[in-house]
Amino acid sequence: MITNPPQQRHLGHRTYARPTARTVTGNDHLLWLARHLTPRDRWITRMIHEHRVLTTHQIAQLAWTSRRSANIRLLELYRWRVLDRFQPLAASGLAPMHYVLDVAGAAVLAHEDGVDPKKTGYQHDRAKGIAHSLHLAHRVAVNAMFTSLVHHARQPDTTGTLTAWWSQERCADHFGDIVRPDAYGRWAHHGTEIEWFLELDYGTEPMRRLAAKLPDYQQLVTATRITTPVLFWFPTSRRETAARLALTRALRESAQPALVPVATTAADLVAPDDHLDPTLVRWLPLPTTSAGPGRFALHQLDRVWPHRSTPTPRPKDAEDVAVQPRPGRLHPPRPMPPTGQYGQQAAA
Repeated sequence: MITNPPQQRHLGHRTYARPTARTVTGNDHLLWLARHLTPRDRWITRMIHEHRVLTTHQIAQLAWTSRRSANIRLLELYRWRVLDRFQPLAASGLAPMHYVLDVAGAAVLAHEDGVDPKKTGYQHDRAKGIAHSLHLAHRVAVNAMFTSLVHHARQPDTTGTLTAWWSQERCADHFGDIVRPDAYGRWAHHGTEIEWFLELDYGTEPMRRLAAKLPDYQQLVTATRITTPVLFWFPTSRRETAARLALTRALRESAQPALVPVATTAADLVAPDDHLDPTLVRWLPLPTTSAGPGRFALHQLDRVWPHRSTPTPRPKDAEDVAVQPRPGRLHPPRPMPPTGQYGQQAAA
């Protein structure tokens, strides 16, 4: 029994009366949204659909200049039922607000893509169900790593940009018969690009299962003839050390140990606020490469593995348009927010 429920003033939000699902998916409401949704609103909505859940802080990193301005707009999107939200209980109190796609947002995205809303596979109950998923914290952590990259790319003095960010589901659609990474990313820096598969470990998998992933990635390289590094993130340095021994042993037992470039990092190597920032000097390649001693920043990994295949050049700030979604699936968003009016340059 809950004997000391949190007071309303501590919840950080009020309960607002919102229209019914039938109302917000009707023509009148959708036409009204056409006049009020900005390109940034639509992009954020599509990002949330692609990655299932984003926190207020992550959304502010993606497209706003402050959390306060993001909160003001997110409240409007919530009241219009473009987005829904929940606030899970955390060990130290209440977690930040988490946003998922709502019925009006799903209808807007479907009409944008010329897809029948009933055939997209969207279900509001399933979208909200992630609030109770045992993998919620893992999903939020994976997304935080990429929203951090977008935030870096949006700074005035930036030297890099995120050119691809694939969700776990999108990776499964294209590679799931061989590997199932947590995400795929591509980062451009001073004319070079580094791409990677992300394996974010929360210390719940046995070491033998972690090591068993490397032969699968080798099989993917053989099938695609594309060498893509695999980056492992661990919660502690102790866990990283143990994993590196298991991963190194697995590579040395394979016929081609250099086929899959691997680097690792740990959360406790950096300040707590930066533990999911991949741009820092924190990545340690496995000793199967000729890289010098020490750790590297994300963009420096490009020269650690000079003989890997280079990603095909793509237009700046554009997603891989050659990869089309399956019939009935919505188009994935571009990895960077829109620019111009009501885009990332907007004051609010």
